[in-house]
Amino acid sequence: MSENAFLPFVDEASAGGGGTPERPSSHHQPPSWQVLVVDDDADVHESTAYALRHLEIAGRQLELLHAYSSVEGLELLKSAPDVAVILLDVVMETEHAGLAMVDRIRNELGLHNTRIILRTGQPGQAPEIETIRQYDINDYKMKSELTRAKLYATLTGAIRSFDQLRRLEASRRGLEQIVAASHQLIAEQGLQTFAEGVIIQIASLLGVDPEGLVCASIGSAGPGEPEQSFIVIAAAGPYRHLIQRQLSAIDNPEIVQSLTECLAQRRTQIHEHSLTLYFGGDEERAFAAYIASSTPLQHLDEELLEVFCTNISLCAANVMLVDRLRDHAFVDRMLGIPNRTALIQHLDERIRDQTPDPGLVLGMVDVDQFAETNDMFGHRYGDLLLKAIARRLTESLSSRCYIARVAGNTFAIVGHAGVVSPEELCPLFEAPFMVESLSRRLSVSMSFVRCDEVPASDGSEWLKDASIAMKRAKAAGQGRIEYYTPALGADSKERTLLLHGLQRAFEHDRLFLVYQPQVSLETGAVLGLEALLRWRSEDGSLVPPDRFIPVAERSGLIVSLGTWVLRSALYDLHRLHQAGYGQLRMAVNVSAVQFGQPDFLHTLDQALADKAVTADRLELEVTESVAIVGMERVATLMREIRSRRVAVAIDDFGTGFSSLSYLDCLPADRLKIDRAFVNLLETDRPGARIARMIVPLGHQLGMKVLAEGVETESQARLLREMGCDEAQGYLYGRPMPLPDLFSWLQTHAPRPQQP
Repeated sequence: MSENAFLPFVDEASAGGGGTPERPSSHHQPPSWQVLVVDDDADVHESTAYALRHLEIAGRQLELLHAYSSVEGLELLKSAPDVAVILLDVVMETEHAGLAMVDRIRNELGLHNTRIILRTGQPGQAPEIETIRQYDINDYKMKSELTRAKLYATLTGAIRSFDQLRRLEASRRGLEQIVAASHQLIAEQGLQTFAEGVIIQIASLLGVDPEGLVCASIGSAGPGEPEQSFIVIAAAGPYRHLIQRQLSAIDNPEIVQSLTECLAQRRTQIHEHSLTLYFGGDEERAFAAYIASSTPLQHLDEELLEVFCTNISLCAANVMLVDRLRDHAFVDRMLGIPNRTALIQHLDERIRDQTPDPGLVLGMVDVDQFAETNDMFGHRYGDLLLKAIARRLTESLSSRCYIARVAGNTFAIVGHAGVVSPEELCPLFEAPFMVESLSRRLSVSMSFVRCDEVPASDGSEWLKDASIAMKRAKAAGQGRIEYYTPALGADSKERTLLLHGLQRAFEHDRLFLVYQPQVSLETGAVLGLEALLRWRSEDGSLVPPDRFIPVAERSGLIVSLGTWVLRSALYDLHRLHQAGYGQLRMAVNVSAVQFGQPDFLHTLDQALADKAVTADRLELEVTESVAIVGMERVATLMREIRSRRVAVAIDDFGTGFSSLSYLDCLPADRLKIDRAFVNLLETDRPGARIARMIVPLGHQLGMKVLAEGVETESQARLLREMGCDEAQGYLYGRPMPLPDLFSWLQTHAPRPQQP
């Protein structure tokens, strides 16, 4: 370097400078401004330090860092990125070392806020305009012109520029953080979790530890408490144990006062060592957050804080809205207990834990004949009864079990096998329920799933298993109990597959009818036909009716199947009549499910009208199971049917819950003896006597009697001797498709009359 590279400093007065340098204040000093001097001349470092001693800029002292080459300066900046100003020499190791360092400071280190003042001792070494244009420097000075006052003025301008840029960057980062916080906080579930997230976000925004933070909301006052009460909803550090307690329980008066004033005055409180932010909304949604700092909170951007508070208030409103929606989604609104969705979520969580309690059991309780209770006493009574059941279950089990309502009159209980068991649950229903001054004792069916013995990928599988067991219990009668087993599940799965196959077969015309003749036992004349449904599977095999008919009945598919059978049978009967077999009647089976349909009579009338068949040639066969519809309704329906001149037969008599009074109430035309009794006719077993009793019973009630499953001449002879009127079975003809039936009739029935 040349001799005049030495930086001269003269007295302020002799330089014509005015003003007095700032002095350190007596109170706590904020961090110093870091100024890096990069120069290969040690005298420059010494004179610069001497000139700047005891000076302050913007209330903060200066801290000088020293580097004697560009390489050393770059290494120092890597560990000290908060340098405010760099006083940089142009010529050091090389002629342009300083300029090359500027490029690396900006592009490699990314220090765009740091102010760079380029200094040179020789004019012309770096042309001022070209240098400023080409390199990102902020000032260019000759060392000889930097008097103490001018150096101070130059640094003051540079530091203020640096501080402003850093504040702008902090504001930008703060806004980005607010946006990120919004995305994170809005996903939180529940106000407490949300408030805990707010604590963390405020601490991050201010750059302090999240210790000593408390959020409080306006809560309803309890007995003996002031009208306006505040509740701690989230806390960190030493106050965490105060969550959900009164704010007054905090033993720090400053915190209590700050939060109380903030919430009461509805505005943010800013103090030197603490900040209490107010998050507005209506009274139910307003809350405040307090943060304490061991050091003074410097340069708080109040506009940024206002944006933060406004944004978080909107987030809080959304979280509370989500809370209410979750209540609607997961809580039974009438009973106030978890619903089916909540139960499945609870079971899912138990599965995700991967360490389910040994002996965990899912129980299901279903109130028997609840629909009848509603019909008898009204839906309001039914609702009150369900509330009483929920209350009894909750009071007895909630501390040990998870209780939910999973269907209209069905409850689920999850807990240990020692609690969720018939021995523990049945006694809960022994005492009658008092509803609207009416004491009522309930019958309930129960099902249980031993969860640790039944693998499941999610909670809905366990619930499905419990439902399968419940169906088995309900099918066995009232007040029954059933445990789920893999065999029970396999049977249910098989029925489901069978149902799906039956639906596909119905849609793709793989169902068809066959007809079995019915003859007079006295004359052998063909009197009629019974229409029977058959299903040929995709592989060509026949699926037995006793397998798919019960599945169709349980699923409700039997209604549409039954309508198709009725219309198809009447269509074929019409063809038979046109062919000259007008004397034949057609017997069509009707299930109890069909019989209970409100529009059954309309369906019957429509089928008769569409197929142009006289009603007196149709006979509907019903079994004793139609009694589930209700005796009075069954009798009324049968009278309506007979008023249309359609005959009614009681099928499979003696195999169900028969009674003489039941039979006497039903206005039927024909009584059919089940094949099981016919097979016993030639034996001395008790069933043979029942068959002999049915014939005179039917005649006494004014009915014809028809025997099913007649396969031998001896059976036919015995039936004739007993006075039985008609028969059907393999002895006369197997069930056959319509084309085969025409051929059979040509041989076994009188030839059709020629027109």
